[in-house]
Parts: sequence; C-alpha cells; structure tokens
Amino acid sequence: MSPSESPSPSQDSSRWPDYRAVWRWHFYAGIFCIPFVAVLAISGAIYLFKAELEGWSERSYDRLEQGAGAALPSAQISAALAAFPGSTFEGYELPAAPGCAARVLLRSEAGSRRAYVDPTSLAILGSVSERDRFMKQIFRLHGELLMGNRGSNLVELAACWTIVMVLTGLVLWWPRQGRGLAGVIWPRFHGGRRLLWRDMHAVTGVWISLVTLALLFSGLPWAKFWGDAFKSVRRWTGTAVARQEWSNDGGRSESAGAAGAARGGEHAGHAGHAGHGGGGRRSAPVELSAADLAAIDVVAATVVPLGLDAPVVLALAPEGKGRWSAKSTTANRPRRVDLVVDGASGAIVRRDDFATKHPIDKVVAVGTAFHEGRLFGWPNQLLLLVTAAGLVLVCISAVWLWLRRRDPGRLGAPPPGISPRRSIPLVTAVVGLGVILPLFGLSLLAVLLLERLVLRRVTPVKTWLGLA
Repeated sequence: MSPSESPSPSQDSSRWPDYRAVWRWHFYAGIFCIPFVAVLAISGAIYLFKAELEGWSERSYDRLEQGAGAALPSAQISAALAAFPGSTFEGYELPAAPGCAARVLLRSEAGSRRAYVDPTSLAILGSVSERDRFMKQIFRLHGELLMGNRGSNLVELAACWTIVMVLTGLVLWWPRQGRGLAGVIWPRFHGGRRLLWRDMHAVTGVWISLVTLALLFSGLPWAKFWGDAFKSVRRWTGTAVARQEWSNDGGRSESAGAAGAARGGEHAGHAGHAGHGGGGRRSAPVELSAADLAAIDVVAATVVPLGLDAPVVLALAPEGKGRWSAKSTTANRPRRVDLVVDGASGAIVRRDDFATKHPIDKVVAVGTAFHEGRLFGWPNQLLLLVTAAGLVLVCISAVWLWLRRRDPGRLGAPPPGISPRRSIPLVTAVVGLGVILPLFGLSLLAVLLLERLVLRRVTPVKTWLGLA
C-alpha cells in the first residue's frame, strides 16, 4: 500500500512509527513477497474448488447404473487387489452415495494408487496414481512450490514477510490528515492513472487485509519450521495431545492421505492444506487375511448408517488387535469424526470428534477449514476467491507503481530520510513479530548482518539498494 511519493518529515509524530522506515520495510517486504503471493493466491484459488474439480473429473465414476445390489466391501477390495498384483491394501473409501464407485487405496513399489471399483459388477473402472492427481499437484505447488521441505520453508518465509507487508501497509494507509474517504475507502477515479493505481493498491489491500492475515496465520501450523516450534511449545507447556490430528511432517501425501488419516495420523503436509495437506503418518501397507476381509464388512455395516461426512475411509487401526479405523476426512474439519471399531463385533471402541479435541486443535481445525474455504460453505469460498483476486491486483499494481517511480539503474527503495529516528513502537512491533514468527526473526537478523557487514561496504550496491 505504498504512497506515490515520499512524505515530508513533518508528517512524522512521536505517536507513530517512523513513516519512512515503515515505507522502506513495506517496499523490501513487497519486493521479496510479490512473486510468492501471486503464485499462492492463484494456486489457493484453484484449491478452493478441490471437491468440485475432483467431482467433475471423476464424474464418470459416480454416475453408475445401480444393479440388484452392491457387493460387500471385502469383495470390492479383493477385486482391486486382483487387478493390481503385488499391491497391498491401504484403505477403503466408502461410496459417497448410491451410484458412486468405491475407492480402494493400494500401495506398491511405485507408490500409492487409487482404484475405482463398481460396487455392483466389481469391474475396475479406472485407477490413478495419487501423486499424479491434478489437485495433488496444486496442493504441492501451494504448500511447497513442488520442492518438498525446502519449498515449505520458502513458502513459510514468504508468509512471514507477507504479514509484515500487510501490517506496514495498514500503517501507511492509516489516514492522518482528514482528507475524506476517497483514496481511503474507495479509489479516486478522476485523479489520473498514477493516482488511480495507487488507490487501487492501497484500498484493495485494506479491504482484504484482515482475511489475508487470517489465511496467513491459519496456514502456519502446517509449515515445517513454525509447526515444529509450535509442537515444541505445546510439549513444554503440557498442552500437547497424544495423537495430534494435524502434522507438518515432510513427504506430504495427500491421500494416500485418506488412508493414512484413517489410521491415526493426518496431514503429512498444508500443507497442510483431503485437507490442505492431507496425508499422514501412514502405517505400513498390509496383506489382508480372510478374517480381515470379513471384519471390514462388519465395520462398514456399523459405519454406513452413521452418515459421517464423506469421504469416509476404513483402514486397519494402528493399535491392531482386530480393530479398524473409520474416519471422515471432510474438508470441513469441525465435522470430522474418527472412530475405532472392533472388527469382530462391530462395536465402536472409541469416538473422537470436534467436541473431544483440545482447544488448540479446535482452533487449528476451524482455521484450516476456513483456509480451505469449507467452514461455512460457498460464502467461504467466495470470500477467499475475492481475496485471492484482490491479492493478485495488489501485486500487479505494486509492480506498476514500482516501475513508474524508480530511477533507472536503481532498485527504487524509498529514501531513508536525513535523520531517521528509532521508534519504540516500531522496534517493539518488530521484536514481537520476531518472537511470534521465528523464521521472520532469523531472516531479519541475517538481512541486517548482511547489510551492515557487506552491502553498505560496496558503494555501487549500496547506491542501487538505496542504503546511502
């Protein structure tokens, strides 16, 4: 939300952080963040419609003619295993509705595979590698830039600096001279193109700022660095749970994912963000015995009448002893239910749902559901889609303003002023952000050391960066 020209020193006040310092922070944060913000906004906008896009791409599997009666789940699993020799069982996804194919999740040396089985004829309608699914690629792009844990750390770093960019932008936008609402709440359309672009940048940024901050903070638990630190704090404070529903572990497998979630871990990744991240700590694939096959029919008979939100995945429970896990992996996480069912009797041994979660896990679940656009239906999707479009507009307008304002041969950073002063509110805010966002704090120290020890000692570089 950069202004079009440098403010005069008289605009500074002891009540405010140094205006020029904030402007420079906003500028440098923007230079780093804009490419990432654009990629994450676009990929996130696509991911908002994960269920709809996957439903469309799999529509041929979910418009089946209903025969005399569906075969038992054990027969469907046996058909899938027979069609893919050498594969082992990971999980069974219950048909979401009559006329829908069952999904049998298999594992082989080539990785996880999803087989679509006609519940009536037991025909294999198709299969796809989990890694090759389109939304899986979008998920990996959004959470880790297709680069694994390194990409996750880079996305987290960009998210931290984007928080700085939004907060400094709000400070720059804050009206100080009582000049009316034009240019503050809505853009001025009659002041020339440069003023219009400036207003579009500032006003759009302000309108989407709160939702953007909510998105950024709700994504942090899935990030590798912040998530590890958060789990450590929970252990130190005694708020950790024995089995945390969400995880930021690497190897983000989204739906070998569903099977892994059903067996007690979830979200091997934001990326954690079918959820935004989705996989989980998967127990080893298993060879099903005749008793196991008989048990899954008993378990399905118990679970189906409960009407859990789809998708619902059945898998062998990690504790063994003939027990099975049945988990709703709906993207609306507060509605998820995790059951442990006795395979012999069909009795429900344990039920975990939103009401049984630790308060911290409840907050994370609500935040992630909001982040994925599933907390309150299509209005949630629309709100985040508008926010994503606003972020792209802010990025485009920022680049346009930067290219128009900067002098040839220079980066174009705002001038530091003749005698910059240290503002207690600004220093306090920076230290606070460094504590809340450790990766931001570490990167800031690295940047300051690089500037002091190297960049300021090389005159051409110092001039180009605007450090003079």
